Amino acid sequence: MSFDLVFFGGTGDLTWRKLLPALFQAWRHHKLPEGGRILAVARDERSDDEYRAFVRERFAAVESSKRPNDAEFDEFAQLLHYRRMDLSKPEDYAGLKAWLAERGADTALMYLATSPYLFPVICEQLGAAGIVGPHVRIVLEKPLGHDLASAQQINRVVRSVFDERQALRIDHYLGKPAVQNLMALRFGNALFEPLWRREWIANIQITLAESLGVGTRGDYYDRTGALRDMIQNHALQLLTMIAMEPPSSSAADAIRDEKLKVLRSLRPFTPETVARDVVRGQYRAGSVEGQAVPGYLDEVKVPAGSRCETFVALRTEIQNWRWAGVPFYLRTGKRLAEQDAHIVVNFREVPHPIFPGTRRANRLVIKLQPEDGLELHLLAATGGSTNEVLSPVSLDLDFDKAFPSERVGAYERLLLDAIAGRLNLFVRSDEQEQAWRWVEPVLDAWDNDPTGPRPYAAGSWGPAAASALVARDSCAWAEEQ
Repeated sequence: MSFDLVFFGGTGDLTWRKLLPALFQAWRHHKLPEGGRILAVARDERSDDEYRAFVRERFAAVESSKRPNDAEFDEFAQLLHYRRMDLSKPEDYAGLKAWLAERGADTALMYLATSPYLFPVICEQLGAAGIVGPHVRIVLEKPLGHDLASAQQINRVVRSVFDERQALRIDHYLGKPAVQNLMALRFGNALFEPLWRREWIANIQITLAESLGVGTRGDYYDRTGALRDMIQNHALQLLTMIAMEPPSSSAADAIRDEKLKVLRSLRPFTPETVARDVVRGQYRAGSVEGQAVPGYLDEVKVPAGSRCETFVALRTEIQNWRWAGVPFYLRTGKRLAEQDAHIVVNFREVPHPIFPGTRRANRLVIKLQPEDGLELHLLAATGGSTNEVLSPVSLDLDFDKAFPSERVGAYERLLLDAIAGRLNLFVRSDEQEQAWRWVEPVLDAWDNDPTGPRPYAAGSWGPAAASALVARDSCAWAEEQ
């Protein structure tokens, strides 16, 4: 299958840090379809060879195991092309249309790796230039909008040019192997599904923790914040995957229909429940991995006195028969103690403990970062005492060791799916808008709250109020258990 893949924002960080290295890995693994061309689009003037030299230089920053040697890069670089475009000028899109028509590839993929405010402009210009048709698809990076109204406006413009099945809204967390295995874990095995309900599960925790700060992106991050950057998309998508009902099939819309039902069933926030069930924080100076680091207000390009949140922890419930009364805790933050992303399913304690001193419940840990895998925590007899006390043991599945020859990165998987037109791991517009609809009351409440975010030391696990949030239900975050 021949394809043309066009990166708008072809010299930006996302393209050279994530997308091109992922495509190189797909090429190295012989998974990239033959007959492909990759076109980078940006404002400055470059030749194809100058762009290839630009990419070669930046590939030096890729981790060594994923870095091409000279021979590999020379061969891969033949796929790379460059075109100067002013994204507001119709004549530049006419030139792009002519470039695409040179060979009429089976699939043309427009990847918008630009600021979201450019999405409507690019879509309208693509439509006006006639770069449309059933063989054309468009990929939209997050964040898609700043609030519900802006997301709806972007989606209206996208739908005026492209059919819903041609618009792929990307969330790279959905490409992680452990997330893909959530479907297999739940619906490919008979073991867990009978227990996957309120009678057997005490609570579910989703943690997306970063040890890094905002770096040089302080101005961008200050307009976004942790709620928009991580909760509205990544965390809610993980929640839908863990809580959805069994779909009727593995077809994309069957899965996305069930995910939408979860989002619609989330208990809506009010000003009172925001004050009670949501904790926002902002990091101060501290120490991460033994190194002193500055506070958020001292980072580059962060406005003085900023009230932007770098940490969010919240409690919610899903109002349906399966999950009624089960707390779901979502947590994300920058400059936390570890770089770690995981989902913890805490099962209820046995109804009548017959072993002395045993009050520890079983739990399932789905590890997303830095490694992908599953841990099932159980209790077992040590065999060393007549008055038996159970001890915790765990069954640990490391996906990298279990499937060493079949592992692909998140962006690699999603790019290959986008080229092939597989939609299962992409977000539909109604899902995305419903997620905005759910978080907007939190944003509105914060706008009217004079207290601002709670401070926490860099290198900690966030404000103490986050621990108090889960302690109200007599439970604790995973690192405190």
